[in-house]
Amino acid sequence: MTRPETAKSMASSPRRSPVAVSNTAELRMRHPDKFKPNLRRRFSIIAFLGAMLALYAYGIGTLGFSIDRMADGTGKFFWILGLMLPPNPGTFEIAKVFMKGLVETLSMAFLGTIGAALLALPFGFLAAGNIVTNPIIHLLVRRFLDIIRGIDTLIWALIWIGVVGLGPFAGVLAIITSDFGAFGKLFSEAIESADKKPVEGIVSTGGTRAEAIRFGIVPQILPVIASQVLYYFESNTRSATIIGIVGAGGIGLYLTETIRTLEWKQTSFIIVMVLITVALIDWISGKLRTSLIGARPV
Repeated sequence: MTRPETAKSMASSPRRSPVAVSNTAELRMRHPDKFKPNLRRRFSIIAFLGAMLALYAYGIGTLGFSIDRMADGTGKFFWILGLMLPPNPGTFEIAKVFMKGLVETLSMAFLGTIGAALLALPFGFLAAGNIVTNPIIHLLVRRFLDIIRGIDTLIWALIWIGVVGLGPFAGVLAIITSDFGAFGKLFSEAIESADKKPVEGIVSTGGTRAEAIRFGIVPQILPVIASQVLYYFESNTRSATIIGIVGAGGIGLYLTETIRTLEWKQTSFIIVMVLITVALIDWISGKLRTSLIGARPV
């Protein structure tokens, strides 16, 4: 190797310490501050684990947990499961009534999801830090969305039943209200994660801020938003079944009625209908999400 090549090789190699460190003891002597235990971090971890263990022990001691009750309840569970087989609506007319309730549940989920998405979209822009730079507005919108999504759909259903009365209309309003807060947060995060380069390019060519948002951000976030809406439609199909139990219409009303009257075969028939419907929606929405955002890398 020639002298220029040797010098070049030495310049490209990483610089080494003149004194080689041979063992951990020498490392401790050279860098004692790096080996000092972080007592504050250790105490925080121990305190957190202790609090979790205390909460777990409190739950076992106060919530009636019992192995004997579990063993006795397991036998009753399989006994009821045996009464539910085979699923049978009883008559064709009853099956038609159940099908109508299922369609009503799907309608509730669809209207609630779309309504929540449309209402949440402008709030998503207001909650995005790269769109609204005013910290006060940004904070107020974020906290408002947190408060809305912090209340469960079932609670919103009970509230709206008290406002507009029993029926699917209350269920639709409950889904809209509950998903509004969740969509607002998800949409704002999608907007904040959008690439800034298209926006900067539009502004640099004389475009307005509204044009930068319309042509620089919206095309990026639309596939993500559509994917989130499809996922929530699938989830809301199950939620619409649950809120129907409290009087918000749909198949849940018939589900609670069959359980109350101990018509277990009709109950299992309704459950099978819901499971098949959710599976179909999941399959269809999965195909649509893949076409919108592309296939996931293997």
